[in-house]
This record gives sequence, C-alpha cells and structure tokens, in this order.
Amino acid sequence: MSTYVNRLGEDPPRTGDVPTGTAVAVWSLDTTLDVVGGHRVDQARAMLDASERARAERLVRAEDRHRYLASHVGLRVLLGGYLGLAPRDVTLVREDCPCCDGPHGRPAVAGGAVQFSLSHSDALAYLAFAGVPVGIDVEATPSAEAVADVLTSLHPAETAELCALPAAQQPEALARLWSRKEAYFKGTGTGLAAGLADPYVGTGPDPAPVPGWRVTDLPAPPSYAAALAVRT
Repeated sequence: MSTYVNRLGEDPPRTGDVPTGTAVAVWSLDTTLDVVGGHRVDQARAMLDASERARAERLVRAEDRHRYLASHVGLRVLLGGYLGLAPRDVTLVREDCPCCDGPHGRPAVAGGAVQFSLSHSDALAYLAFAGVPVGIDVEATPSAEAVADVLTSLHPAETAELCALPAAQQPEALARLWSRKEAYFKGTGTGLAAGLADPYVGTGPDPAPVPGWRVTDLPAPPSYAAALAVRT
C-alpha cells in the first residue's frame, strides 16, 4: 500500500479534515527553511510552549536548533490546521508510558482529537496525522560502523539478513529496517525500552507483517529511508 507524502513549504498548507479511521496524512519538510507554513523560524519561540523552548535551548549547534524549531513550527502549523486553532494555541501533552506509567509516553494533543508523530533526520522531517495511534520515522543512511554497532542487537533473522548482504548494501538495508522499527516504537510509545529485537520487520523491499499494526515504507529522497506504522 503506497502513501502519498505532502510537502510542507513556506506557504500556509491546506490541511483539510482530521483523518479518520486508519487513514493517515503524511507530510515532509525541509528543516533548513527560514519560513515554514507562513511563519518565520527565527520567531518560533513565541509559538512554542515552555518544554519546546527548553529543548531548543539545550541544542548547542545553531543548525540543530534551527532544524528543531522548523520541525516544531511545521508540527504546530499542521495541527492547528487540522484542529482549527492558531499554531500557538495547540496544547501538547505526554501520554503515560506503556512500560512504567510515567508521564513520558507518546507526544499527544490535549483532548486527543488527532494523533500525530514527528521524526527528523539531518535536514529532513516527516510528520504523520491520523485518527488512531501512528508512528513515523525517517533515517539518513547510516555508516558501516553504525551497522556493526547494532548488528547483534536486532532480531536474529534481521541480523542474518544483513550479514548475508554485501557490505556496500548493508547501510541502506539497515536504514529501511531502522525506520520501520522506530515508526512502530513511536506508534506504541514504548521507545527502545524493550530493546531492538522485537518486532521482526525485515530488511527486504517490503516490511514483514506486525500483528495489530500496518507498517509501510514511505517515499524518501536518496540516502534516506522512511516508514509509517498505524494501529489497525
């Protein structure tokens, strides 16, 4: 099943209605832009809440801070469009963690009118919006060293699949696998608390079935991989 990826640029987006059922709206964003959805990134702090501002201030490199601010401007612009609110009036909360019940689970909108997920890697961000729990992830192709670092932490079948590939193909295969796993972990809200082995998602051209979830690969620029996980 293919999913269309909308592009969020400088102009205000036309978002339409909140997706219902298992329908998903997916957006991509170049986080080096100075204007996102009609809002200047260098004036973003007035739009963000205290937690977002604090997170931005902890980023040492100016380019990392700009990319973070751009992605959160995009998130608030799109959420505001779906909810009929000004971006600054969108209230973000954290769900309870499914592993320990602590207040650090999935990011959510107060009231739960729409579910969302945000991921960014280098200068690219992906955002997903749905009526059910959803996770999205985008990954830049990792180095050969990164492949070696995680190889033994994966599902045994995934480790075998990667090892069977020529070394030059392993980073691209790991990017596919990693984006699928991260999308699932973001959708469930568990993160990496239970490790990387489960679920098995595979390294091949199509994700392996995951019970209770629809995991699909998304179109992505060269040297990136992206995936979406939607609870069914």
